[in-house]
Amino acid sequence: MPRSLRPRSIRARYTIAATVVSLVFLTTIGGVVGISVRNKVQARVYAETQRVAAEWISAMAYGDVSRTVPKSHVNLLQVVDVHGRIVGSSAAMSGKPPLSTLRPPVDDRIEHLTQCSSAGKCVLLTAIRLSPAEAGRLRLPDSPVVYAGMRQPPILATHRLELFLSAAIALIAALIAWTTWWAVGRTLRPVEAIRTRTAEITLSDLSLRLPQPPGDDEIAQLARTTNQTLVRLEAAVEQQRNFASVVSHELRNPVAGLHTQLEEALLYPGDVDAHDTIQAALSTTGRLQAIIDDLLALARLRTAVPEAPAPVNLGALVETEAAARVRGVPVRAHISGEVKVLGNELQLIRALNNLLVNAQRHAEAAVEITVERSDGQAVVTVTDDGDGIAPEDRELVFEPFVRLSDGHRRDPGGSGLGLPICRAIISAHCGTLRIEDSPRGARFVIRLPLIDGDRRATATGPCGSQTRNDAYGFVR
Repeated sequence: MPRSLRPRSIRARYTIAATVVSLVFLTTIGGVVGISVRNKVQARVYAETQRVAAEWISAMAYGDVSRTVPKSHVNLLQVVDVHGRIVGSSAAMSGKPPLSTLRPPVDDRIEHLTQCSSAGKCVLLTAIRLSPAEAGRLRLPDSPVVYAGMRQPPILATHRLELFLSAAIALIAALIAWTTWWAVGRTLRPVEAIRTRTAEITLSDLSLRLPQPPGDDEIAQLARTTNQTLVRLEAAVEQQRNFASVVSHELRNPVAGLHTQLEEALLYPGDVDAHDTIQAALSTTGRLQAIIDDLLALARLRTAVPEAPAPVNLGALVETEAAARVRGVPVRAHISGEVKVLGNELQLIRALNNLLVNAQRHAEAAVEITVERSDGQAVVTVTDDGDGIAPEDRELVFEPFVRLSDGHRRDPGGSGLGLPICRAIISAHCGTLRIEDSPRGARFVIRLPLIDGDRRATATGPCGSQTRNDAYGFVR
């Protein structure tokens, strides 16, 4: 069927399909029923004519051939000799020509046939060839033939049966079509409501929800899942808006300061020290560059296709990074043997470096970093002896651009993106980064799935239940 002629509505498609299938099925059934009825009626007529013919033969042995006609609706009876002469007949066939010229053979004395006249009127006949013994008892020469027949019943002579079956098929098919149209329409009614509401949902207003039909069928599950998706989408859009607002605010101050410095140098060249102005401008652009680099790092983590992971020896990695921290508060590393994970070595180095920089910034005298195995996981713990982080702020510090008051005091030029990048990297490695209780200072704990040889160990990491966006701190 050309695409332009196909019905666009699912309701119409299902109705047409159900109607076509039912018509094929009903037509087949109707044809079988019609043939069966015709054959059954015809068989009954032949059985009745054969019975009447046999009774007439028996009756003729005791009386006159022309008068021994049994009482029956099979009233067309004749006895025809070998020469075609009528030697006996019923009253209905008196003076009529022979019913048929067919003579059954000797080896098959009974035959059934349909004899039609030129006017189209047909008679169902049974022709019985008398045996020599029967002909002798009836004192009839040779082997005459007894014909017993009746006019073809209307059900066989007309097309009433076919018309009745056709009307019944059409009526049933129409009923099936209407039922299918009604049932599919009722089933798809919630879909139309969902479509209408979906058309009303825009990016500027994601608070609308789809109507959820009662029950737990596929449409109800679709509506429920879509509503859950809308909830997550609304949260994601809101998070993105907040993030854009925070980014704008964080970039506005350095840009405004840089603009003021350059404007002052341009307006008052004699009163401004060029070297100091350039130095201040470079410091400001350096902070802007750091913020932009961190934002690009987050964006790459969020959108880049993950590289094929490789085995990484966390113990050796931590030992190298700790040894490289020669400036600031000393870092002491404690490694419990070889601890291997699958991942990107450069990203893991960046995450460890960010944690160590953060710990050194807030520590008073020392930073401790340990690597060990625990319950099929690699556990890296970074602990400082500073003031610590309040429990209510422990998740807040992983939000982009969030900096606590102590952080502003210790590092005024920081971007507030170091810890979010750490969590994004660890989450991308199917691990977790959390702040746990510590007797003094802050205690950051990384948990990653271990590998034994070249096989990944079974671990209870967050990858099975965490989306990619969740891992990068933008959507929660």
